[in-house]
Amino acid sequence: MEPFTVHSGTAVPLRISDVDTDQIIPGRFCVGVTKEGYEDALLHDWRAQQDFVLNRPEHQGATVLVAGENFGVGSSREMAVWALQNYGFKAVLAPRFGDIFRGNSLKNGLLTITLDQEVIDLLWKAIETTPSDPITIDLLEREVRCDGQSYAFELDENARWRLLNGYDDIGLTLRNVADIDTYEATRRRSLPTTPRVPVGTNHV
Repeated sequence: MEPFTVHSGTAVPLRISDVDTDQIIPGRFCVGVTKEGYEDALLHDWRAQQDFVLNRPEHQGATVLVAGENFGVGSSREMAVWALQNYGFKAVLAPRFGDIFRGNSLKNGLLTITLDQEVIDLLWKAIETTPSDPITIDLLEREVRCDGQSYAFELDENARWRLLNGYDDIGLTLRNVADIDTYEATRRRSLPTTPRVPVGTNHV
């Protein structure tokens, strides 16, 4: 996955709490076998309403989602994360996240940041006042900057290191490929083997 260091982009104010994963991507769309192609399913049922915030012209092309309390609660489905990423979001800010959703997000390169509700309220107001002004998310300094103000956030150091370096679980394993090759070259031939699939090869 791509490293995340500093990102600036316009934002969407999603003034809704308790958005669960079935609202993020309804189950009937969770039928694919790849990480791509879920952008049209994101918040699909709400986007059927013409005045829904994601449909408003001033928020087209936004890359930061500022959501309400308990975003991503409910069942575990990585497709909820992929739908947000396919749509173009690089980060989601909220007072609290569903634990499983947050874990899936960080492992897939979607930065989830918890901020106090008072800060979220200020961000919502700033976005709605001037939708074209960007929000900057600085993972190096652990800061969110908007409307001339900066807000510090905390993130588990291991998750931060993985995001800064662009390591998903496969990437972490590949860091040890030399040791794996050494082991495979010296272990007993009577043990079972698994042929290596070349990097970039897709198998379903």
